[in-house]
Amino acid sequence: MAETVTILHNPRCGKSRQTLELLRQRGIEPVVVEYLKTPPTETELAAILAKLGKHPRDILRAKEAAEAGVSPDLPDDALIAAMVANPIVIERPIVIAGDRARVGRPPETVLEIL
Repeated sequence: MAETVTILHNPRCGKSRQTLELLRQRGIEPVVVEYLKTPPTETELAAILAKLGKHPRDILRAKEAAEAGVSPDLPDDALIAAMVANPIVIERPIVIAGDRARVGRPPETVLEIL
């Protein structure tokens, strides 16, 4: 059975649209989660970070974080909570396949986990 592929997607983001199209060109129809409408929970975001092998500040969009008043200097747990409360500050897109995840910047990066 093929594993489920999920993309945390923002349809207004060019890289996110390109990554989704790349997956579909490869015959993969991922579960599309518009994370601005349905943000991950703190537990889900922590699990995604573990799959990425990254810390919260590694996927923090600096400009959006500054605009939202989210400091990159917060402790990890507080930063995760702030990211869930302000999902626009989360880097996108993120593709998750099984126990692996990648940020689609550039979009081809996600092919490493498929």
